[in-house]
Amino acid sequence: MSGQVAESATLTKKDFVSDQEVRWCPGCGDYSILSQIQKVLPELGVPKERYAFVSGIGCSSRFPYYMNTYGFHTIHGRAAAVATGLKTARPDLSVWVITGDGDGLSIGGNHLIHAIRRNIDLKIVLFNNRIYGLTKGQFSPTSEVGKITKSTPYGSIEEPFNPVFLALACNATFVARTIDREPKHMQQVLRRAAEHKGVAFVEVLQNCSVFNDGAFENITDKKVKKEQQLLLEHGRPMRFGPGGEKGIRMRDLTPEVVTLGEGGIAEDDLLVHDEAAPEPTLALLLARLGFPVYPTPIGVLRAVDSMPYDRAVHEKIAEIQKSAGPVGDAAMQELLSGRATWDVE
Repeated sequence: MSGQVAESATLTKKDFVSDQEVRWCPGCGDYSILSQIQKVLPELGVPKERYAFVSGIGCSSRFPYYMNTYGFHTIHGRAAAVATGLKTARPDLSVWVITGDGDGLSIGGNHLIHAIRRNIDLKIVLFNNRIYGLTKGQFSPTSEVGKITKSTPYGSIEEPFNPVFLALACNATFVARTIDREPKHMQQVLRRAAEHKGVAFVEVLQNCSVFNDGAFENITDKKVKKEQQLLLEHGRPMRFGPGGEKGIRMRDLTPEVVTLGEGGIAEDDLLVHDEAAPEPTLALLLARLGFPVYPTPIGVLRAVDSMPYDRAVHEKIAEIQKSAGPVGDAAMQELLSGRATWDVE
């Protein structure tokens, strides 16, 4: 094992680049996500044959072809289910689920929420561009109300999913949000997710330059991003603005945007971020903040420890084997027929 770690320490980004031509549209945010993951993996001390990338269907799901690792390009919405089986059978692997707002939250929504609630040690990266890109521009589960697309020519009337809020509602032990245009920040978030023991859910706000260009421009444009992004730092007051002059405080049960110095407001009045809080109350509140009333929180919303499902499965197997002894044909037959069977004449 030590030899494997030492060998992996010499890896570089190039070692994770496959020989396949990357086929995304020019300007797509997927390029940035691919590049940042390829930069982060060599730093983790894991041999590349111990990585597996699992995807479903969509633009994001081309991802396993572009990684020089093991991978599965599965069927629509089923990446989390396949990854669950793989991680449970091979807990020694670092298993990553690559999905999109359509693949993961529409047809794959049921699989996704159960993978999260079980706390399976998966790294789930959801590319959110608020549109179906591969099928040429239909509205998705994260498209905003009023969105005009090929499938909603008069504007969508559906309330969109909030991916990080959904993950937190499933009691995810690690939840974060980052942006395709912030590569250094994305690397930090992905590194934290990779090191987490248990499910790690990362939403990446990502631009689709062809079918939904400028989807997040109201928070990513250089002219407004300091006003519209709330960079979360554990143990630090929630400040934002060009000079950090604004902040978030609580008034009764409602968050409020304030300006430091006005009305005697000081830094001590602001909310302090606690990503390690046992209850997800603060993280759920933060997940609801966003344009136009509030800045959009970026970073790790929650990171807590809990027993991963895959480890619990193998501990349960070991416990049963220890108490029951070797399982032969007779013991298996007794297990299959001993509790809830009856004879029919």
